[in-house]
Amino acid sequence: MKIERFKAVLFDMDGVIVDTMPYHFISWFEILKRYGVRVSPMTVFEMEGAKWGAVIEFAYKQAGKKLTAGLADKIRFERETIFNKYFNRYVFEGIPEFIKSLKKQSILTGLVSGSSLEEAKRFLPKSIYGLFDVIVTGDMVKHSKPYPDPYLTAAKELGISAKECLVIENAPYGIKAAKAAKMHCLAVATSLHKDKLKKADRVFETHMELYGYLKH
Repeated sequence: MKIERFKAVLFDMDGVIVDTMPYHFISWFEILKRYGVRVSPMTVFEMEGAKWGAVIEFAYKQAGKKLTAGLADKIRFERETIFNKYFNRYVFEGIPEFIKSLKKQSILTGLVSGSSLEEAKRFLPKSIYGLFDVIVTGDMVKHSKPYPDPYLTAAKELGISAKECLVIENAPYGIKAAKAAKMHCLAVATSLHKDKLKKADRVFETHMELYGYLKH
């Protein structure tokens, strides 16, 4: 597919640029276990892109337990501490070079993540963070993924139409958001089997497969 047909490429962050999803699961599993609530890897991976408070609400609902606003905030704070203890940054192979190649072709780049802006600054190396023409995070929009708002906001900030954007995702919520925004979406199976990502326009097993496809 000719990348030149698009004016912008919009990237999800977790699982697309940095491999954070295993740490997200471990931290959610540990903190919720303290409160007698179990959460599965599939729940965390499939809900990636939503505001993280939604994970707590879903897990408590499944467990049939009552969740108060104060408790939810406490859990989120404690989970972040656990996440920071485990987190070891790993940028997926070829990502810096790929983003830089887009810039050289005058293609705009955007980061569209369900994580917060503070997390984006912390998770990404400064050398990558500074490459994006627009950044939209979960705390910047009223409705996060799977709603189209984050991607539509990015397109609006860039001054282009939705059909001029290519989205790269790795999770069902993000794919649903991109398609709801009427954007072309490619997915990489970094944390879920490709069968879970089939609503994307095309799914790749690895980043290298994705890069190769976009060179043709």
